Amino acid sequence: MSSLANEPELVSRIEDGIAILTLNRPAARNALSFSLMGELLEALARLAQDSAAKVVVIAGNGPAFCAGHDLRELRAMPARERYEQVFERCAALMLAITRLPKPVIARVHGVATAAGCQLVATCDLAIAANDARFATPGVNIGLFCSTPMVALTRAVGRKPAMEMLLTGDLVEAEEARRLGLVNRVVAPAELDTEVMKLARQIAGKSPWVLALGKEAFYRQAELELEQAYRYAASVMVKNMMAADAAEGIDAFLQKREPEWRG
Repeated sequence: MSSLANEPELVSRIEDGIAILTLNRPAARNALSFSLMGELLEALARLAQDSAAKVVVIAGNGPAFCAGHDLRELRAMPARERYEQVFERCAALMLAITRLPKPVIARVHGVATAAGCQLVATCDLAIAANDARFATPGVNIGLFCSTPMVALTRAVGRKPAMEMLLTGDLVEAEEARRLGLVNRVVAPAELDTEVMKLARQIAGKSPWVLALGKEAFYRQAELELEQAYRYAASVMVKNMMAADAAEGIDAFLQKREPEWRG
């Protein structure tokens, strides 16, 4: 499926409380151009403030999820300043996904390589088609996947991550699931259904609690064990004092559906 030159690089819509951001550079296998990363950053900033969006899904149009950075664009402007701008924007994008106060699910088909694999590893959850494949192949072209490494080593074990980084080999979907890079693997025909099913399930929870829990998850993961427990305890106290906790517990005890206020 090809895209016309005047079509947007990012297509955004909200459906049943689910915001779907679709990378729309199919001819380039949705490579992350400087402008596409900028559009993603703007979209995430908007969604952070949009109460209509409970969960975000990142998908790709065409034959691939995302093939990484746009190498043609990088080689067209071989200047240090430009490279710094590109990788600073990439880091900002990945941090924006992690810091977004809403869960982000990657819907993966085709290949997710280099910065595309980084994008999958950065998302909170990922569901992949069983024919999807993953790689950090920069080493094959003299460009070690150093920034993808940051997300990859936080998603999978060190030795599997190092093997991916040193060999550049493609990893099949089931192996990616075993390693922890993706949560679930489904038939291609079931991918949309399964992604939306999971997204709707999560969207039914308290938005305030989801935001609190996501922030706490990433913060505690970087702390020493005793500090992590101290921090998590303070989060639990804050959570217990919230209206949605009172409502959720009362609804559970009264055997009814909760009515979230947050």
